[in-house]
Amino acid sequence: MAYAYMFKYIIVGDTNVGKSCLLLGFTDRRFRADHDVTIGVEFGTRSVFVDDLPMKIQIWDTAGQESFRSITRAYYRGATGCLLVYDISRRETFEHVTQWLQDVRNGCSSKTTIMMVGNKSDLPRRQVTYEEGARFAKENGLSFIETSAKTADNVDAAFLETAHEIHTSIKNGVFDLTCQSHGIKVGMPLNILGAGDDKIKPQNSLASTCAC
Repeated sequence: MAYAYMFKYIIVGDTNVGKSCLLLGFTDRRFRADHDVTIGVEFGTRSVFVDDLPMKIQIWDTAGQESFRSITRAYYRGATGCLLVYDISRRETFEHVTQWLQDVRNGCSSKTTIMMVGNKSDLPRRQVTYEEGARFAKENGLSFIETSAKTADNVDAAFLETAHEIHTSIKNGVFDLTCQSHGIKVGMPLNILGAGDDKIKPQNSLASTCAC
């Protein structure tokens, strides 16, 4: 499918918080309870409509183990969006979010949109309240959502709301679209895609000097 923009996402967080299940739920619309622990990185992609425009989202799911941290950090560069995931039933994964956030901010652009995700909201045994997650996100300038990869609750919303925020930033002129270091690739002109009177004017030429 032709797209107006392509975004690069990363998914980060501790091991076994459900990062790979969120990726699989979004890209393949299915859940695997026996998903193997990610070794290094996994990749997925999905074409969607955001604000009535076709978008393509490329997603890199990174391993949560410390032994792979040096490998996965290499994928942070050029990420437009980030899902920062913890498990609402394991408090230590929430306590580690601060370190993950620091890693993301050190490795990504200051313009990267970060969505904090409290996953496994279907579990009855909760160790992190919704209010705690929302408060942390607000204090750190992040978006926030709770999801269940098992029931698919809010899985699409986590990815699509992030894409909507990125698209809003594009419309507000936050990104230099002649430079792909932000993880945004411009696709077909919007008039060809039938975007009507949308005021976004993508810059298709990448030959000009990158100001980022």
